[in-house]
Amino acid sequence: MLREQLLSPEPAELATFLTRHLRTRECLIQVAGLAEVVYHGRAASTADVGAYLLLIKPDGSVQVHAPKGVKPMNWQPKTDELTAFVEDGRCILAAARRSPQELVRVIWLEPQVAQALEIREPAGFVLSGSEKQLQELLARQPELIEPGLRVLNRELPVASGGIDLYAQDAHGRYVVVELKRGKATQDAVSQLARYVRSVEEMLLRTHRTVEVRGILAAPDITVPARLELEDRNLEFVVVQVAQVTTTSPVQASLFD
Repeated sequence: MLREQLLSPEPAELATFLTRHLRTRECLIQVAGLAEVVYHGRAASTADVGAYLLLIKPDGSVQVHAPKGVKPMNWQPKTDELTAFVEDGRCILAAARRSPQELVRVIWLEPQVAQALEIREPAGFVLSGSEKQLQELLARQPELIEPGLRVLNRELPVASGGIDLYAQDAHGRYVVVELKRGKATQDAVSQLARYVRSVEEMLLRTHRTVEVRGILAAPDITVPARLELEDRNLEFVVVQVAQVTTTSPVQASLFD
């Protein structure tokens, strides 16, 4: 899992390390140490110099964590450009987006450790409960499906049925999410495609052009279903559900 590690790297050494792994996009990168974080975008902010943990995932998403709290202090669900360079004797990581225009600069004053972790298989998100509870939880925490996702409606009625989650992504595109507790089949893909088509027809009444994404969220998917999903230009996200039986010992759950 650990592909490369640097301890107390020099600025040029850290910049080379970041550039190499950002180019391949094969590893999760994390850097911890003393840093300053500057954000420019819809607002402007500067985080005081302190100890921070930077995470860069292979999909280009970026998170900056402070020593306390669950949520990152600053994050970008998707970046258009990630660059590392040395400026004024410091290694700087710049993460930029075009729409909306945002820039995060992490200025490393005293980096302590840098790691490149090779994580081959996504573990998914595991929870206990019914499909309705799954829907309720993901409506409250849509970032578990995709960072930056914002739920607009649940069980949205359309001509072809009721959409589990109707949302917008970080770029303002409308998203239809169909949830399944079990292995998704071709029926689920067809159902998702009908929902996407219904939403497109609904939006075209008030919009000249629309882009609607369809996401199927389930623990697994059959091979024929995945092939059909790709043919229809739809997407799949792993959401694993731990089955609860009456013989299982009573344990605290996410829904207690």
